[in-house]
Amino acid sequence: MVLSDFTFVGILILVAVLLPIVGLGLAWLIRPKKPNPIKQSTYECGIETIGDTWVQFKAQYYIYALVFVVFDIEAVFLLPWAVAYHQLPLYALVEAVILIAILVLALVYTWRKGALRWS
Repeated sequence: MVLSDFTFVGILILVAVLLPIVGLGLAWLIRPKKPNPIKQSTYECGIETIGDTWVQFKAQYYIYALVFVVFDIEAVFLLPWAVAYHQLPLYALVEAVILIAILVLALVYTWRKGALRWS
């Protein structure tokens, strides 16, 4: 019996949904179930915290992470393009230049906003 393409997609979705459910269910069944105050306490590198443990981090850290993600995504999209450069038509080159231009504009924007200044 030959299955259609959509049947394979349905099977993939079914496996993708059932696999984590079965794994979590098995883990729930075989886990040790003896809670106590020590197990329920927050563990932070083996050291008891001193003072308030809820510290606000500067948004600067998140901005650096987002800028890194932008340029990491640039590398992910440009690597396959660079590998297949000789086989691609001219519009692929134009699209790659547009992508790089958008990323350069994003870098200039974050630079002018002062988000890259460590203070």
